[in-house]
Amino acid sequence: MITSDINKKSTKTEIAKSLGVSRQSLYYKPKKPDRDLETKKIILKVMAKHKSYGHKRIAIELQMNKKKILRVMKKFNLKPYRRRTKRFIKPDDINKTPTVYENLIKEIIPDRPNLIWVADFTYIPFQGKFVYLATIMDLFTREIIGFAVSQTHDRFMCLDALKMAFMRTKSKPKYHHDDQGSEYDSEDYLQKLIDNQIIISMSAKGHPWENGFQESFYSGFKLDLGRPDQFETLGELIEAIYLQINYYNTSRIHTSLKTNPMKFRQQYQLKSLKINSQSLRQLV
Repeated sequence: MITSDINKKSTKTEIAKSLGVSRQSLYYKPKKPDRDLETKKIILKVMAKHKSYGHKRIAIELQMNKKKILRVMKKFNLKPYRRRTKRFIKPDDINKTPTVYENLIKEIIPDRPNLIWVADFTYIPFQGKFVYLATIMDLFTREIIGFAVSQTHDRFMCLDALKMAFMRTKSKPKYHHDDQGSEYDSEDYLQKLIDNQIIISMSAKGHPWENGFQESFYSGFKLDLGRPDQFETLGELIEAIYLQINYYNTSRIHTSLKTNPMKFRQQYQLKSLKINSQSLRQLV
């Protein structure tokens, strides 16, 4: 055996020669464990700030290879927060007659802001009751452009969210899509859309996936918000909801956008401005 040829008085050079390796290799210390520990530290920093981030979002945040991030997360058993809640089924809509409006957006891929707005609302359990959140999302930017919080789910809450969207964007969409809930199918809400010459689109009854972007938003939103019972008062909960929507719009990376919704919109606007400027120069 090779080891029998190596005695205690052998020099490093002799030992290396007998093993058939370079002398420097005897001093080699693997770097990968140290590098993985450093990667673990920066992953934990991201996870502390973005509790629901999986390896893809963490990789985008750190501008690192997602396979490496996944490997390190598996190695150290690092897992994002994954508390899922059941989908809210509105009792008023169970026996509701299907609407006359059809899903007009299922074949449309939005290519600009304010082409399609999607609307929905969800519930947040709090101290034995429910607090309701209605939102309007721009389907191109995925930005929440209007929202309202209320202790009752009715057309007025949904109208408040729509009015905020009008005010913040100073625009209106070509299409408005929702899940044909009684709040959105109310005379007041429909008339608001008609008055603004907005095309009305609705999901088929019992087909929540046709408004999947809103469903997905609420799922992630509730994960990031955390347990509602951590808040002592309704005011604290409402403040947290406002802060969470701001975080979603301005900080949280959307995997399909590779950035947050607000930055994606700003990048689109800047690109459009440059294209328009070039077109004007060509005309001159």
